[in-house]
Amino acid sequence: QVQLVESGGGLVQPGGSLRPSCAASGILFSASDMGWYRQAPGNQRELVAIISSGGTTNYADFVQGRFTISRDNAKNTVYLQMNSLKTEDTAVYLCNAVRRTVVIRTYWGQGTQVTVSS
Repeated sequence: QVQLVESGGGLVQPGGSLRPSCAASGILFSASDMGWYRQAPGNQRELVAIISSGGTTNYADFVQGRFTISRDNAKNTVYLQMNSLKTEDTAVYLCNAVRRTVVIRTYWGQGTQVTVSS
């Protein structure tokens, strides 16, 4: 059974930093593409950042150099370093795993709340 467990969200003031993490189990992590998405109330889920199994990264335009996605294959964990946070970054941040073999399987975590407020 695949599990993605996020942690590390919280409340932070504008300009602050957070580093959510996502621990994966039940999946060949090193061969999986990992990503972070976010969903704010009333909004659609949107991509924040992805990192391929080979380490290639891509970011949404709104990240603008503020966030960094990374992975530790030894710990089966993906991180999202978020700096210079803005109030509009407030959302539930969800971890995503994509395992591509003969078929493509996608998995989601439950999410971690990030609230940016003064």
